[in-house]
Amino acid sequence: MRWIWIDRFEEFQSGKFARAVKYTSMAEDHFAEHFPGYPVVPAALILEGMAQTGGILVGEVNQFREKVVLAKVPKAVFHREMIAGETLTYEATIVHMRPEGASVEGRVLVEGQVTAEIEIFFAHLDQNRSKAIFGDQNFVFGGEMKNLVAKLTGAAKTATPATSET
Repeated sequence: MRWIWIDRFEEFQSGKFARAVKYTSMAEDHFAEHFPGYPVVPAALILEGMAQTGGILVGEVNQFREKVVLAKVPKAVFHREMIAGETLTYEATIVHMRPEGASVEGRVLVEGQVTAEIEIFFAHLDQNRSKAIFGDQNFVFGGEMKNLVAKLTGAAKTATPATSET
């Protein structure tokens, strides 16, 4: 993974729901060219943030033993553009969890308003085949992602869930 598109988790209910936030600023490299004078957050990065939020939620169910990969995005609806300076809140809910993967419904909110609705299917790679190709290393939950997950297993996971009328 080249970068993390989540700054922190606000809520985490194992196997059910996660809420994460991303603070955007003009200091981020992609705003220099997307688009000069009108700093729009690229939709692909918004999808990436949701994929990371949902992927960690799905991976945590099996204590990160599975290699969880984004397999399909059946739905991605953006209700408006998101711009530099806004805080994106990602909400991910596991809809179905199966041995082969999971489907997650997600919403992106800015100041409490739904700005995007996303459905993602995550697949678990076949352990025998992926071990032959990639070895024992879990390339999905490695590096900086491990640091984010370590933070998750501390404060956010034990925190009392915030109530939300979303």
